[in-house]
Amino acid sequence: MNPTPFSLMIEGHTPMTFIGKARLIAAVILAICCMSDAMAQTSRRDSLRHAMRLRVIAVDSMMAVRRQRTNSDTTYIRRPDSRFTIKVRANISGMSVKAEDYGNDGSGSADISTDNKATISVGVNYRGIAAGAALNPASLSGRNKDYEVNLNAYSNLYGVDMVYQWSKTLSGTVNVDGNDYFLERGFFDMKMLSINGYYAFNGRRFSYPAAFTQSYIQRHSAGSWLAGFSYLGGRLKVGSEDSEYNDYAIYMGHLGIGGGYGYNFVLHGNWLIHISALPTLVVANFSNIKVEGEHHDATFHFPHFILAERAAVVYNFSERNFVGATMVMTNSLQKSGSSVINLQKWRVRLSFGHRF
Repeated sequence: MNPTPFSLMIEGHTPMTFIGKARLIAAVILAICCMSDAMAQTSRRDSLRHAMRLRVIAVDSMMAVRRQRTNSDTTYIRRPDSRFTIKVRANISGMSVKAEDYGNDGSGSADISTDNKATISVGVNYRGIAAGAALNPASLSGRNKDYEVNLNAYSNLYGVDMVYQWSKTLSGTVNVDGNDYFLERGFFDMKMLSINGYYAFNGRRFSYPAAFTQSYIQRHSAGSWLAGFSYLGGRLKVGSEDSEYNDYAIYMGHLGIGGGYGYNFVLHGNWLIHISALPTLVVANFSNIKVEGEHHDATFHFPHFILAERAAVVYNFSERNFVGATMVMTNSLQKSGSSVINLQKWRVRLSFGHRF
């Protein structure tokens, strides 16, 4: 049989029309285009991965150079060789207020405190830059809803501790002319901000981070004179809006400057014991008292001190693993007329860390 017009005879097969041939060519072209597009996408992904890898390497190299750029005396302190440090921490914190008044109108005292707050946190440190998250088991049960934020930054030369606390768990005993009265949780609503900063004059050989963040290792014992500042401010008022005392509140703000001393003891190469005290003299007072809706300045007798105390114990099992305990405490001692008030804010941390 002769081939019909517009047909194609392929040897050993049936004839293919022009339309069938066009469809076959289109399918082949489409397949080639799809393959080309897939190859192009794969190439773009590979290029993107390569570019990201180069950026990560560049950032890591820059961070490594920055870490090595230090004026520290490496005979006394040095950085670990690892890039990352991961720490699991158990945190316990609390606050207490003690007051006494022995005026001509009678005597009185108060001893109240917040519930101790316990949290579990996990932190990751990359070449000195840290981030973390904390969980409060008591808040899950609804028993303790106190809110607290801790921000800490330590370097060999300077550093700062900042704590903001909002508590409704203050409770305790008040004594008026020999009669005791118990104040239950929820009677007071308190907001408090505490900031303590330091500058270490011997930062080349003495390291706060070795004791508190483990981003350095103290190799030999050394100490340093410290200069610093403290701020303690907040508000204490009756928590219930229905109380007859809801128009009474105390607003506190104290700024102090001063100096102190810190020392790192290194024992047997693996143990580090830190202790420091930085008292500051209050140079500015922003306190006032609200009575029945009216604010009155609160005057305090000179001198008035704020004391920042820090302590730590660290044991390095090896270059990689360590365990430690730290304590940071702020004490405020102030006198107004015949009244003496002592406020104490503290935090204790137990931690286990691994460097890699």
